[in-house]
Amino acid sequence: MPSTENRTHPELDALHYVAKIRGKLDDLISHLREDEAKVSQSKAQALFETSAEVLIGLRTAFEHYEKGTEAAMRESSTRAS
Repeated sequence: MPSTENRTHPELDALHYVAKIRGKLDDLISHLREDEAKVSQSKAQALFETSAEVLIGLRTAFEHYEKGTEAAMRESSTRAS
């Protein structure tokens, strides 16, 4: 029988997945930073650095969702229908 937890508290389920993805982003950012230091080709270094910076922005969006600090990430009952 499926759990009813997801139906009664869907935000808790979403937060679980958001945290998992944020962790994977953290891992990928670290990997890019490590590899940036290992390669000597400047174009590859720039690619890794830029990729890490973009992912940091995405990770920040996930953090804002988790904390509810971004106005666009908050559900509003005052939206026009």
